[in-house]
Amino acid sequence: MPIPEDVTGDEIDKDVRQELQSLPKTLAEDVARNLVMVARLIDEDPEGAYGYSRVALRLASRVAAVREAAGFAAYANQKYSEALAEFRAARRMTGTVELWPVMADCERGLGRPEKALDMAGAPEVHKLDKAGQVEMRLVAAGARRDMGQLDAAIVTLQSPELASNSVQPWTARLRYAYADALLAAGREREAREWFAKAVEADRDGSTDASDRLAELDGVEFVDALAEDETDESSEADESAEAVEASEATEAAESTEAATPEATEAAEATEVTEAAESTDASPEDGDKD
Repeated sequence: MPIPEDVTGDEIDKDVRQELQSLPKTLAEDVARNLVMVARLIDEDPEGAYGYSRVALRLASRVAAVREAAGFAAYANQKYSEALAEFRAARRMTGTVELWPVMADCERGLGRPEKALDMAGAPEVHKLDKAGQVEMRLVAAGARRDMGQLDAAIVTLQSPELASNSVQPWTARLRYAYADALLAAGREREAREWFAKAVEADRDGSTDASDRLAELDGVEFVDALAEDETDESSEADESAEAVEASEATEAAESTEAATPEATEAAEATEVTEAAESTDASPEDGDKD
């Protein structure tokens, strides 16, 4: 797959670059450039990112960072079975538990929420950092909702991290998930409160909390571009109607102006015909 010239491979994380040092230099550079493309496209063009991840995987399948990148690219394309296999491979290579929450979410994606809940209660969770534990809580709550256990999902999300006033990278998503669960349970007033809190914490627009809040408040957004197009269309219609009316008026005036001339021509024709008739009468008498 083509890679833009401005992508050198130096953009990758230093830990990943260190992993790639086990490869020949040229190969390491090729793998690095493909990994950069995966990271660049995964949010806006998941299919493109997946394509680059497959190239990197063919080049260096024994590098944990490559297996992890391939897993996330597959996950972004909802290829959960493939993603789970790549995450497991990466975990075997590194021995870390960082991927445990996303592995559990893959189980959800495969229609196995019970398995995800089992993973949420596994000893590996205690080895996760704070961000990982919050992520695991989000996955567990999602699994509860998958099983129709809304109240249990709400309880699962209730935690010191949710109650904290400090804003962390996970705060907006945690508050959003809690608000969404409350709304699903019919607790609209509380849901509105937590959507508002999610908006406060969502500094980079990672959720649509503001839209959900506006929806609850009965606010409707108008597409300004579509409105402008409608106005332009209306103006064009009005202009066309004006032109047609003008042409019709001119035609009517032209007809009225031509009427006297037509009348005079008709009268002249009648006089000529009468004269010809008069001239013909003596000839008829002579024949008699």
